[in-house]
Amino acid sequence: MTGITNVLIAGLGGQGVLTASDLLAFSAFEFGFDVKKSEIKGMSQRGGSVSSDVRFGKKVWSPMIPPCEADYLVVLEPTQIEPNLFMLKEGGLLITPKEIDLNKLPGKQTINSALLGALSLFLPIPVEIWFKVMSKIFLNEKFEKNKVAFLLGCDSFVKKPVNVSIQNNHL
Repeated sequence: MTGITNVLIAGLGGQGVLTASDLLAFSAFEFGFDVKKSEIKGMSQRGGSVSSDVRFGKKVWSPMIPPCEADYLVVLEPTQIEPNLFMLKEGGLLITPKEIDLNKLPGKQTINSALLGALSLFLPIPVEIWFKVMSKIFLNEKFEKNKVAFLLGCDSFVKKPVNVSIQNNHL
């Protein structure tokens, strides 16, 4: 993989946005990429918007994704699509909970792992590395539940690229 991969993860406080971005960043690092990460918490403790930029590649200089340059936008809460869509580049991929069969999740708090499973289909990071990192973040039963959710995301995601036109961006 050449260049830099830009992933924006967005949701509401308490949904696991920061945990998801940690899993992605640590997995990319474990695979050998240079990784930079930043987060915007806002009113996260009151259910407000939370987002995290994760950038990885051979060499990454800045943790912030420039507008219209996110390769992937992973949204845990549908209300966060519109405020973050301007970050997605033309031809970028939007990944949302509607791609996952939520009734099959081992718990609603595992949606972040399911969406990472869907994202993993487009990244060069092997599943073994994801699980190695996941086992360090989640212990025992939580690890098993998040592993099941991750695999569910891998199995149920259908690629649905979103074509973003410049006039629809909030720039």
